[in-house]
Amino acid sequence: MRPESDFYAMATNVSRTLSLAVAILLLAACAGPSLKKDRVQEDASYAREPATEGILWEMANDVMSEHGPEYSGFRLLDASHDGLSARLALIDSAVSSIDIQTYLWYPDNSGRLILERAVEAAERGVSVRLIIDDLLTIGQDQVIYELNQHPQIQMRLFNPWQDRTTLARGGQMIAEMERLNTRMHDKLVIADGNATIVGGRNIGDHYFGLSQDYNFHDLDLLGFGHVARQANHMFDAFWNSDWVVSAINLDTDPDPEFARQTWAEIQMKNRAAPELQAFGTEPNDWSEALAVVADELHIGSSELIYDEIVEDAVNQAVFEKMAGFMSQTQNELLITNAYIIPSERGIEFVRNLTGRGVNVRILTNSLASHDVPAVNSHYKDWRDDFILAGAELYELRADPAIQSIVDVPPVEGGFTGLHTKAVVVDREQVFIGSMNFDPRSININAEGGVFVHSPGLAEDLAQVMERDMRPENAWQVLLDDKGKLYWINSDETVHKQPARDGGQRIMDKIFKVVPKEQY
Repeated sequence: MRPESDFYAMATNVSRTLSLAVAILLLAACAGPSLKKDRVQEDASYAREPATEGILWEMANDVMSEHGPEYSGFRLLDASHDGLSARLALIDSAVSSIDIQTYLWYPDNSGRLILERAVEAAERGVSVRLIIDDLLTIGQDQVIYELNQHPQIQMRLFNPWQDRTTLARGGQMIAEMERLNTRMHDKLVIADGNATIVGGRNIGDHYFGLSQDYNFHDLDLLGFGHVARQANHMFDAFWNSDWVVSAINLDTDPDPEFARQTWAEIQMKNRAAPELQAFGTEPNDWSEALAVVADELHIGSSELIYDEIVEDAVNQAVFEKMAGFMSQTQNELLITNAYIIPSERGIEFVRNLTGRGVNVRILTNSLASHDVPAVNSHYKDWRDDFILAGAELYELRADPAIQSIVDVPPVEGGFTGLHTKAVVVDREQVFIGSMNFDPRSININAEGGVFVHSPGLAEDLAQVMERDMRPENAWQVLLDDKGKLYWINSDETVHKQPARDGGQRIMDKIFKVVPKEQY
């Protein structure tokens, strides 16, 4: 009886200790910022009618007048510089409205610059609406509150924490795991109801080639015309959702002096940052640059897809729509996706395509290029399954030749990672969006993107994807005659998965024990 009694006592003490620790953390956090207990749910409101003046209207009107009201003109935003420049161009050129929806918005160089330009647009009378996922807004409540005080700016938070400190958020995550684990991964920029950017880039230096640590090779789609109207409907669906809470509910008071000092600091930092000199720190007249873009547009029809928010859950529909989209393939399926954790169903899907003669090529991250080793921990065992199913499998190098369009001078990132989510079907149709092929995107997050039928755009994207798969940019993963994996690029052949260092290999092993459903 003695061992059992000791075990029971030890278990009881551990339980009590953990309960006390959690209680202390929660009590300590209660003194911090919070949402108001009696939340104010603002009345439903909707996007303004598309503007009928300005350069963005002219570009959208030219496309729809010539090709029809259901059509749009599209251009890929492949290089990091283009991704940030296009956002600034839409913000600076807007005459009526700007709507921005994003998962992450970092208070770094690019985050400050986009914010400053959005505020300056509001100062000239443009209506600005912002939806930000509340995941990483720690310490930003006063800034968010003050922005929402501007007569032309409205800010809302997706699925916010009630108590706002780091400790409190941890306690709430334990208590409300299912709700708080659901995040809004969608990204949209809409200007004047005439132009939009849809894709994978969050707002932060890693996504625009401005980080010294590492930068992402990412992709967006710039569109003019009907696709912007579709984006308005998507934005409004989130804006008026019960999951999105107005910043007026932050339990704080106006602080004009804080607002003044913060605004001065943002402007000072933006003008002093050498990383931002390539973009200009003042609003620009983008007419000449947009005239060049107008000549490069590919005409096509589009369907914007997104996981809709219902009363108490996310209606997960994007993945099934993507599966149906890809199943149409007759000859060639190209996939670039940063985070892949497949299942037997996914492998069987590939096997069925290759079995009827479809050429399937897939590019994802290598361990070396990964920013989330835990994903690789659950992906790596499926490499041989993809190959045996008939797919060609490629993994991005951490030192690709395309780093020259990923990093924006004078920045030189430590390595390049992949963040793109794109598909090309038979060089006629494309998908670009936020959807990863992993359990989190499929079953937990709200995701979105756009299907476009445009052979010209599809050919452009196919060429980008093929470039990224070339040996100077990626490893091809192969099986030898003994069924062992090896990796080959333009410089070498290795028989162990490429990694930047031993620490990555250790993390790769450690994260194997974490359930893959969380990634």
